[in-house]
Amino acid sequence: MTLFRLAACILLAGGLRACTVYEYEHEFWVRVDGSGSVSVTGRPELWVAFKGLGRADDPNGTATREAVRELFERSGLSVQRVTLTHRGGRPYLFVSADFADVNRLAGTPAFPDFEKLSLGRAGEKLDFYGIWKRATGRSEKPTDDGLMAVRFHLPSKVFEHKNAVDGVERGNIVSWRQDVAQGLGGRPLEFGALMGARSILWSTVGLFALAIVAGLGVLALALYLAFRRGRAEAG
Repeated sequence: MTLFRLAACILLAGGLRACTVYEYEHEFWVRVDGSGSVSVTGRPELWVAFKGLGRADDPNGTATREAVRELFERSGLSVQRVTLTHRGGRPYLFVSADFADVNRLAGTPAFPDFEKLSLGRAGEKLDFYGIWKRATGRSEKPTDDGLMAVRFHLPSKVFEHKNAVDGVERGNIVSWRQDVAQGLGGRPLEFGALMGARSILWSTVGLFALAIVAGLGVLALALYLAFRRGRAEAG
């Protein structure tokens, strides 16, 4: 998963993400069994407003790398990296973590801003659905400029999606976004997709293996025919 995530980040760095900057963002990589990884990036005051991390009167001093790590580990995730970066003079907290089951994330201390997040069977396909909404009871009023987004790298071919902002990207990536002001105001962001039940990775490996077998078969047949022809000419 780590190599896959790194490759995806490299591709995205030269693509759409170079054109769109988000103040608060979740990015998920999900496998067909529900396991995967997630990265979250956002200004400290937005971590306070959406996840209840730290204090609104001192977001930079209380929404820290240590606090982020503790929050995710307390929610059962395996934290890979936590960093603090700056962009345009503003600080941004970033965390990358692995999870065992995407169905268990919504409503945990690390994801109070997800009312629902589920992946399950729908006949011969997989149905992915979720609602992203600021937890009720929160009243912080941070700077509300910019965009927020949620993006999913799904494990198989996407057949349908619920109004993903850029449609299906690169065959299996879907994303949704809204203004930070809308998110802070409590506007829910509904998302979903219907996809195949077989991993793109294993489908690709299977096709590659089939191509190798077919190639070896053609080579074996050519050698056999050449051998028979040689015997016939010698006789």
